[in-house]
Amino acid sequence: MEILIFAIVGFVAQIIDGALGMLYGVTCNSLLLALGIHPALASASVHFSEVFTTGVSGIAHWKFGNVDKEKVKKLLIPGVIGGIIGAYLLSNLPSNIIKPIVSIYLLIVGIKIIYMFFTKPKEENEKLKLVPLAFFGGLLDAIGGGGWGPIVTSTLISNGHTPNTTIGSVDLTEFFVTIAQSITFFFFLTNFNYKIILGLIIGGVIAAPLAAYMTKKLPSKYLLLGVGIAVCCSSIRDLIRAF
Repeated sequence: MEILIFAIVGFVAQIIDGALGMLYGVTCNSLLLALGIHPALASASVHFSEVFTTGVSGIAHWKFGNVDKEKVKKLLIPGVIGGIIGAYLLSNLPSNIIKPIVSIYLLIVGIKIIYMFFTKPKEENEKLKLVPLAFFGGLLDAIGGGGWGPIVTSTLISNGHTPNTTIGSVDLTEFFVTIAQSITFFFFLTNFNYKIILGLIIGGVIAAPLAAYMTKKLPSKYLLLGVGIAVCCSSIRDLIRAF
């Protein structure tokens, strides 16, 4: 019964993440904490389950044509490096200091994305540096227990990048970032509940192809609005909790 409950949590989180390119970690952590799971255990479980869910999601996005290979190449290495450093720092740096800063940044980005929904399409900002974006996305994702998608996806989309291929590319890259984070966490964390991890994996793997298909079929304009609303709601919630 426990595994079924955690599978439902994983399914819901992956549907949201696969369709919007973000919020798997945020959604899973929120639901697990609501179920009474200790924050440290919830965060560790989410990162290990993401190895499987992001893998299936990335393959599905590739199959449905949502991946820009050049974008993945630019995001991959700095994202992995940032993820490793962030996972290492997590044991020494309190996340309650980092999260409010990240939340304020994301709220501004979310408002910008919603504004874009009501204006003419913006040309892609070629000056945006993907290397530092991916590095800090991986770093803050590990430290904050989630944030790769909200930081990288929302920033790219707010700078004119096509929502469908941005979501697919960021999701595929997240698979490699998550592997790096999980290996690092393995050496620093010892308290795991494998029922939680297994449940999240089962639910997430089932949902991943469906979510990728939704990304392929949904109009880019409405994906844009969905990302903007999701980022704003998540950021406001985190700020309320922080203060």
